Amino acid sequence: MEKDWIMDLQTRKILFVQEFLKLESEKAITHLEKLLVKETKSDSAFAPMSIQEFQKRIDQSSNDSKNGRLTESNELLSEIEKWS
Repeated sequence: MEKDWIMDLQTRKILFVQEFLKLESEKAITHLEKLLVKETKSDSAFAPMSIQEFQKRIDQSSNDSKNGRLTESNELLSEIEKWS
């Protein structure tokens, strides 16, 4: 099943590149470049963190909890529904 998904993704990439190479609009290319940079940056945001950074985040989360700086899950879900 995993292999089918990978092949499908690979096929989609190839088709995308083929369509991209046909583009004549500089505006469209600029837009796609910006999107690619944005996506690349968001992917790198999930890089592994050091033990020190992990501990710092735990401490900050504990501090936020003690001081009432929390968002209830139902509030978060309601907010997410407004995003679209």
